[in-house]
Amino acid sequence: MPGVFKRWFRVLLIVFSITLMGKVANVNIYGGEEGGILQGSPVGISADVTINSKYIWRGFTLDDDPVIQQGIYVSAYGLTFSVWSSLDMEGDDELNSDEVDYVLDYTCEADKFSLSVGYTHYDFPEIDGKSKEYYVGFGLNVPLSPTLTWYRDYGNEDTGGGDGEYTVLAVSHSVPVGTSPVTLDLSGSVGYNSKLFIEGKGGDYNVGIGLSIPLTESCSLSPNVNYSVPFGDLKKASDGDQEEKFYGGITLSFNL
Repeated sequence: MPGVFKRWFRVLLIVFSITLMGKVANVNIYGGEEGGILQGSPVGISADVTINSKYIWRGFTLDDDPVIQQGIYVSAYGLTFSVWSSLDMEGDDELNSDEVDYVLDYTCEADKFSLSVGYTHYDFPEIDGKSKEYYVGFGLNVPLSPTLTWYRDYGNEDTGGGDGEYTVLAVSHSVPVGTSPVTLDLSGSVGYNSKLFIEGKGGDYNVGIGLSIPLTESCSLSPNVNYSVPFGDLKKASDGDQEEKFYGGITLSFNL
């Protein structure tokens, strides 16, 4: 199974790279000078590739090795279907973090707020595991863009499921860098974990700083540095046994 996953991942990466090279070179690989096959369509497609120094998720260190992570997102009429994956680039530790997520989201936006509901199916090929989760999120279109999201994992623990809840309050803010199109991006969050992959309750704080650097009208580069701090049972040796971690990465993203 792991070999199948890695081959599938590499095929997607090749397709993404070919598309990206066409975008960076300002060449429409689908034909036509004014746009691709999605010109005038309500369907939007975006993708990204990230290289991170570690894989930190909700305060958990899922991999201490560098990872490469890729996402493809297809949206129309408020619905978004995405496939996201993470692959250990070195395999020097004993953590089996390879992962593929399938997410279906519906977001309704009004003038000052947004409401999202969604479902995520997690696959963990290295351990032949899986989990499933639904969520509800609420956001405000005000300074700091606060969002509050509640997740309920109802996967079976015997097959890799979390069987718990996670609630996170997040804020973010972007500041233009001088008169350039580059922005300084600041973010922070506090998450509360109730028996999600742990026996008790705990949570995590996370702060991040990065840059958004436009390369073309549809392509951007985003380096970033983050700091994750677990608390409560997530930090106890008898439960989560997680540690404070700095981690950083760089993301290349584009829209079709």
